[in-house]
Amino acid sequence: MTEQGRYRQSDQSSLDFGGPLAARHKARLVGSGARLVVFSHGLGTDQSAWDGIIERLPDDISALVFDLPGAGPLLPAGFDPDDYSSVGDYADDLLNLLDELGIERCTYVGHSVSGMIGVLASIEHPARFEQLVLLNASPRYLNAEGYVGGFEQAELDSLFTAMSDNYQAWVAGFAPAAVGVDVPEAIIDFTAGLLAMRPDVTARIARMIFTSDLRHVLPMVSVPTLMIHAREDMAVPAAVGQYLNEQIPGSRLEWIDTAGHLPHLAAPDEVAAVLRAALAD
Repeated sequence: MTEQGRYRQSDQSSLDFGGPLAARHKARLVGSGARLVVFSHGLGTDQSAWDGIIERLPDDISALVFDLPGAGPLLPAGFDPDDYSSVGDYADDLLNLLDELGIERCTYVGHSVSGMIGVLASIEHPARFEQLVLLNASPRYLNAEGYVGGFEQAELDSLFTAMSDNYQAWVAGFAPAAVGVDVPEAIIDFTAGLLAMRPDVTARIARMIFTSDLRHVLPMVSVPTLMIHAREDMAVPAAVGQYLNEQIPGSRLEWIDTAGHLPHLAAPDEVAAVLRAALAD
């Protein structure tokens, strides 16, 4: 890590949390360290998903956490799902939030769709990011010729139908399958996060995520990038982690010894250990 990147945000007290985007996203700063790391969660969770990771990080880290639009039961005034019809819309939102807060440079950690949000934001504004850390991220979930994404179209159609027909029943089946390991606390947390969302909002965001294809932008990433990936993930197979590593120039791939799509909930020790090593580089 460069001296500029490590100390440019040394005075976190200068960050401005009084703006409308900070309020809309419930942005908050955890810790008072000189090094700033921004954490962005995936579908079905909120900023609290990072609590177990942040408490395991060194004291010299300040963590910025926030809620993505659509997370939780209390949607912001004026929220319209049509404003977030692509991953790019979320990336623009992220950059606008960082601008409002006064964050010039940071390390960014994104889980699942937030990994791709960070990728797009870094392509648009590479100087903003010291490094990217992508946790179980995917540029495309649909299988294609020469590409294993994890799903056939018929499987996604069934998933969308199940969400619409009986959302609670879908959550009851999907949450433990996505967590992928017998960690009751993680399953309970993920189930609660999904049930807290408005079903129609979840369905629209899920459809946007699962039908997106961002493979073409990966070679444009110029920021140092680390992928942290579980080998057994029902949503993002191991082949996707390998694909990201091949397509993002100079990237690194670290496997963690756990399963599931939410390792930061199910195995925070393993995820935090890799992240601590990355922050120490």
